Amino acid sequence: MKLYLDPGHGGSDTGASGNGLLEKAVNLDIALRIRNILLNEYQNVEVRMSRRTDTTVSLTQRTNDANQWNADYFLSIHCNAYNGQARGYEDYIHNSLSDSSQTARLREIMHKHITSVNRLSTRGKKKANFHVLRETRMPALLTENGFIDNSSDAAIMRESSWRQAVARGHVNGLEEAFNLQQKQDYGTLYKVIAGSFENREHADNRAALLNDNGIEAFVVLTTISDKIWYRVQAGSFKYRDNAETRVERIRQLGIEDAFITIDQDQTNEDNQDVDEENYSILGDTILSPQLLNQFAKSIHSGAPELGYYYLKYGEYYGIRGDVAFAQALHETDFFRFTGVVKPEQNNFCGLGATDRDNPGASFDTPEEGVLAHIQHLYAYSSSSALPDKYPLVDPRFQLVERGSATTWVGLNGKWAVPGDRYGQMILNLYERNVKASQKTLEDLLEEIKA
Repeated sequence: MKLYLDPGHGGSDTGASGNGLLEKAVNLDIALRIRNILLNEYQNVEVRMSRRTDTTVSLTQRTNDANQWNADYFLSIHCNAYNGQARGYEDYIHNSLSDSSQTARLREIMHKHITSVNRLSTRGKKKANFHVLRETRMPALLTENGFIDNSSDAAIMRESSWRQAVARGHVNGLEEAFNLQQKQDYGTLYKVIAGSFENREHADNRAALLNDNGIEAFVVLTTISDKIWYRVQAGSFKYRDNAETRVERIRQLGIEDAFITIDQDQTNEDNQDVDEENYSILGDTILSPQLLNQFAKSIHSGAPELGYYYLKYGEYYGIRGDVAFAQALHETDFFRFTGVVKPEQNNFCGLGATDRDNPGASFDTPEEGVLAHIQHLYAYSSSSALPDKYPLVDPRFQLVERGSATTWVGLNGKWAVPGDRYGQMILNLYERNVKASQKTLEDLLEEIKA
């Protein structure tokens, strides 16, 4: 299924505003959450967005892009405003369509799921002659997720857990409407651990505190490095966002050491926060170029802006470009080049570098260096022929045992020697980038002076 996801407004067009919130920011936050859920949890789903950052995009650009891409569904995310008194949720299809049309049938499903989780009063299913509904050649739906100028609606719009729930409601609707199938490995459980203790009494006290505050908790034993620890488990969830909501609630009690473990077989208590062993190199790029560049510059203000190239070539070769960007940060020390490779080489992944006498390959431009990086990842992660839109610039492509490392952890001992935790360090940087990006969106939502 090809979904065209349209966060309304953006850039110079702020949309509605009220109670210290801007519609363009709320729309974008919800839409990005929808995209992330779909790409992380479902098979055979492609998502294209009219914007991923706070940029200006015309209505014509949005619909033309969706039509040229031949999307199966157009979903436009909005918030409402009127007189400060109106409140609630409503959605729209084009006013030329009958209630028995395919678009209307799909809307029935979407409406049911969204209203079941959004904690808003329901204003009904409506029709209008909006441009994005009129000019799209595929079924299209526009959702109005509350009134930003109503103090009650705005109060819950500020909650990240609410925006996640609204995103989840949209995804649940899409799952039923288009018979989406969850990824086979998404039978995981996200367990919330509210502290680990060497002393059983301390663990019991923590569990008692949580239970007294309405959070069911109990103590479990686990062995780490041949040593017994007492963990306080405070919930087990199918969806990570629900686990994160629980962690937020725990931290509101002043407990800062809560974290999430991933349990794939529902028996192993020793999994890490990220499913590092199975995180594939092939996959969708989620973070935008702007967010990638911003993260790099937060550590090194002089970092080159390479995010666009990692998105461009990552998407073409089917490589997770944002994780490849994290690999480049690891290899170059946030583009400070404190190792044997020098900036003028445009070698962002250490291709061929072994020591100061052999600093590795050089490339004519930064773009060519990124292309070589992505092609080298393709050599490791896929046994298929290299797509031929771009020339082969990776000088070591033929030296790789094709398909020998399909995950980032699989690069351990191959890309870097000995590199026992090479892939894990890349994923750690990637997680830091994701968290920093989420903080950026949160800050945008709190804009008052715009």
